[in-house]
Amino acid sequence: MAALVTTRGLTKTYQRGPEKVEVLHGIDLDIPKGDFVALMGPSGSGKTTLLNLIGGLDTPTSGEIEIEGERLDRMSGGQLSNWRSRHVGFVFQFYNLMPMLTAQKNVELPLLLTNLGSAQRRRNAEIALQLVGLADRRSHKPNELSGGQQQRVAIARAIVSDPTFLICDEPTGDLDRHSAEEVLGLLQTLNRQHGKTIIMVTHDPKAAEYATHTVHLDKGELVDAPALAH
Repeated sequence: MAALVTTRGLTKTYQRGPEKVEVLHGIDLDIPKGDFVALMGPSGSGKTTLLNLIGGLDTPTSGEIEIEGERLDRMSGGQLSNWRSRHVGFVFQFYNLMPMLTAQKNVELPLLLTNLGSAQRRRNAEIALQLVGLADRRSHKPNELSGGQQQRVAIARAIVSDPTFLICDEPTGDLDRHSAEEVLGLLQTLNRQHGKTIIMVTHDPKAAEYATHTVHLDKGELVDAPALAH
């Protein structure tokens, strides 16, 4: 299967005061289209940094990162912003919902960057909420929803613009086990039945079991990660 994400020699160095901290050391990784990959590793291993590079939220210090034939490492900040809005759905540990907006309006937010009219935006948001099993909660505000429901609204918001892939950073880190399993089951369904490519950072081995592949990072390097080919 064709690679959706390819990185070659990817490095990331941060300047902390007088010293340079190299977080990623020459990462070579292939993620096929339609895969569900869990990125695991101890704190400080570079998981979120790698996720942010693949999601176009940050730029590498050196190396190449190519997604569906587009070189992210050659894009300007403005180009990356435009690319993200077209290709990436983000799901974070803390749901980042707007407290004053209903679930429906929260899900519609990414569509405000498109040319869709309000009726079509509303329709697309309704479909996304239906997909995550929350059509009956569309007029509820975040504080009227449980943590698991809020995360499902966040997933609906991430998929509403039909992105190329989903980036999930500890999506169950703030949930109890039951809610976590509901959210992971939903991600698995989006992957298996709707063909969404998903890249998820997690500390939780139980969460990683929902993925197709697990990639381990340690001290900024991949640990026995073969090229992920089917």
